[in-house]
Amino acid sequence: MKKYFKKLPPALKKIINSAQLVAAKTKMPAFLVGGCLRDLILGAKHCDLDITVEGDGILFAEKLAEKLKAKIIIHERFKTATLILPGDLKLDIATTRHETYPAPAALPLVSPGRLLDDLSRRDFTINALAANISLAAGEPIIDLFSCQNDLAAGRIRILHDLSFKDDPTRILRAVRFSQRFGFRIEAKTFRLLREAINQGLLDKVHPHRLRDELILILKESDPFGPLKVLSQLGALSFISPKLKVDQKTKSLFKSAKKELDWFVKNFPARRQLDRWLVYLALLLNPLSLPKIKLVSQRLGLRKGEQKRLVSYYQGRAKLNVALSKSKVLAQEVFSLLEPLSYETIMLLRATAKNKNLKKHLSDFFEVYNGMRLCVSGHDLGSLGILPGPQYQKIFAKVLAAKLNGQVKNRQAELALIRRLAFNR
Repeated sequence: MKKYFKKLPPALKKIINSAQLVAAKTKMPAFLVGGCLRDLILGAKHCDLDITVEGDGILFAEKLAEKLKAKIIIHERFKTATLILPGDLKLDIATTRHETYPAPAALPLVSPGRLLDDLSRRDFTINALAANISLAAGEPIIDLFSCQNDLAAGRIRILHDLSFKDDPTRILRAVRFSQRFGFRIEAKTFRLLREAINQGLLDKVHPHRLRDELILILKESDPFGPLKVLSQLGALSFISPKLKVDQKTKSLFKSAKKELDWFVKNFPARRQLDRWLVYLALLLNPLSLPKIKLVSQRLGLRKGEQKRLVSYYQGRAKLNVALSKSKVLAQEVFSLLEPLSYETIMLLRATAKNKNLKKHLSDFFEVYNGMRLCVSGHDLGSLGILPGPQYQKIFAKVLAAKLNGQVKNRQAELALIRRLAFNR
């Protein structure tokens, strides 16, 4: 285990060392589990830490948060907690638990358990590894299900035959992991996976849980791969039976990736894009607008997410016509695009076939986006202009002039205001 810990960046080593001290002080065995060990064995240098504690995971998390000066979010129902640390680091801490499923696709009934119980409830063998961090870093990896053999063989395998019936969302995860790592789904696992799909078990899952798994797929570096496989298996009908993932989808996703990467490279200081939402909009491209609205509501997307998704489909025809001309005033480009989200504009870029349209979209990001006036209402008052509706009209005209390059600084803005207000 020591050789894998050496690969971790200093920030993660500090967390593990601190967790080791808390485990010793509280006398609660603590284990690094799941995906982090998997990724370290596969050669990753960074991973998301997950710690499972035999005892009281929340108490352990509180002690560790105090030591690391981290923000803590507690999930009492599942006896788990999340620590938020500087540098966008996140640490999940759970109590080892035993799970039973009262019915297929139902949420599990959770009770305290030992490490064996906790590892036995995992989705796939490759995620069922553990390492005792209560001891020295040289402690061997705990491998109860030949997990390392499956990793070496590039194999996705469930731990028991009822796995997909207990939790059908594992269907989506199996395909996502197989595509991410280039692994094959083991024959028996694949047979049980197909049986679960054919039995309609995904329809029994709450749509919000399916949404969360779908978003994880859309956040993959290549979301098209797993979506195509799921479509071929008939496992995307929870979105819509009419949904098609084909070469057109592939082309749209490829174009979107190019444009999203362009944005990140050229505008690193601007807010981070919700890339998954762009891909979701393109995935839903074969559906009508009313169906897209129904899908977004059924999946329980947030209002802002629904608004961004729908605004693209509602406004794209008008925007394509207005911005496909070679000569469009900067004022018009600004007024059309400024109210839109970055994701909506990136969708326009990804689907743009007209070079004029693409240029106007680029100009918006490079020149017009966020353009503001130097003057304020205080300046208008100082000129003797009484507050009222005329303020907004004056500001709109000055902003239009600035966008069109007719005024370039504060003095020019004030001069234009005087002319507009006093006709001089």
